[in-house]
Amino acid sequence: MYLHPWHTARYAAFIAVELVKGATMIAADVMTPGSKLKPAIIEFPLRCSTDLEITWMASSITVTPGTLVVGTASATEDHPPTLFVHVMYADSREQVLTDLRDMESRLLRATRGRRADEIPMAPGADPIGQDGRGRA
Repeated sequence: MYLHPWHTARYAAFIAVELVKGATMIAADVMTPGSKLKPAIIEFPLRCSTDLEITWMASSITVTPGTLVVGTASATEDHPPTLFVHVMYADSREQVLTDLRDMESRLLRATRGRRADEIPMAPGADPIGQDGRGRA
């Protein structure tokens, strides 16, 4: 696999910003009365396909304050590889999935270049689910 230097540098900068944002959010929550915690575990079907991409994605999620990969599921004929992500501040499943999909797209651009934006979701990978509430 070839890493695209420009996109890899942009991904590293993105992760650095996410680290600061996450740490700031947690510090603010600790220092203020009350709690803004809305914990959830979200099922996140991946477009990543190689072991390196999946590991890099899981590591990126886990290193970001407020998120943690708590489980994985291997790809099957009907479903893509999946991460189960614990988030501390889940205002909505859709927003969490949007943020994770953005992170994954940036990672795929680093590993695959511009064509990463063309990678479709695998069959059976509807992260929102038929009822609109998501699968967890």
